Amino acid sequence: MFVPQDDGSLGVSFATEDGVTARVTPADETTVTLNDERTEFEPVSGVLRDLGVTARVELDAEIPVGRGFGASGAATLSTALAANEAFDLGLTREDCVDAAHRAEVAAGTGLGDVFVQDLGGLAWNTGDGRNRVERTDRIEYASFGDIATADVLGDDEAMARITDAGPEALAGFDPDASLAEWFRKSWSFAERVGLEDDAVTDAVADVRSAGGGATMAMVGATVVAAGVEDVLPNATRISPDGARVLSR
Repeated sequence: MFVPQDDGSLGVSFATEDGVTARVTPADETTVTLNDERTEFEPVSGVLRDLGVTARVELDAEIPVGRGFGASGAATLSTALAANEAFDLGLTREDCVDAAHRAEVAAGTGLGDVFVQDLGGLAWNTGDGRNRVERTDRIEYASFGDIATADVLGDDEAMARITDAGPEALAGFDPDASLAEWFRKSWSFAERVGLEDDAVTDAVADVRSAGGGATMAMVGATVVAAGVEDVLPNATRISPDGARVLSR
């Protein structure tokens, strides 16, 4: 969940083992492919412009894109880190994270995902700065469709509901509680925001009937769950590690 702020957002999130890999090769002009298909990926192109380079970027995504997993942030941060290495830019990790964040905000695709992906684990900011704990909880998920983050950020009524419901929900966050318990509380927030459809609602109900906790990813028609086995079709884990450069 997230609550917008002037310099990003408040919220609770986590990094997953499944993610996005970026391979960056210097080129005369910038091109981007996603799972071997040419695509327009504005935050990725934007971060390269910010860094002052042009490159061929090959993105491989293990997670659904545009469905609430922060894939655009993961792609942008991994591109920034890989470009720093490929072009010997000499930037610090913080420089790369900040550049990725600026590109995400400018493209309207995220307000703080890259900070979670930088830290790894279960991360939160409920008003007293960014914090994290190492967790490896198993998570199940099902994705039913995309919701454009830019559309939500540009919807004054939706943003008003998020701003209204967010503080109460965040006040109840306990980093030592089970993930299933937090998902149950987060679902109340999601219902107040009102972006869910019947498929999402039914999947959450199935998880709760099985004794687990589930909520809706922000922002996407995706349900994430904890405390159940084989209720939803896909599974991953929280990764305690943040984004990293695999090889040069």
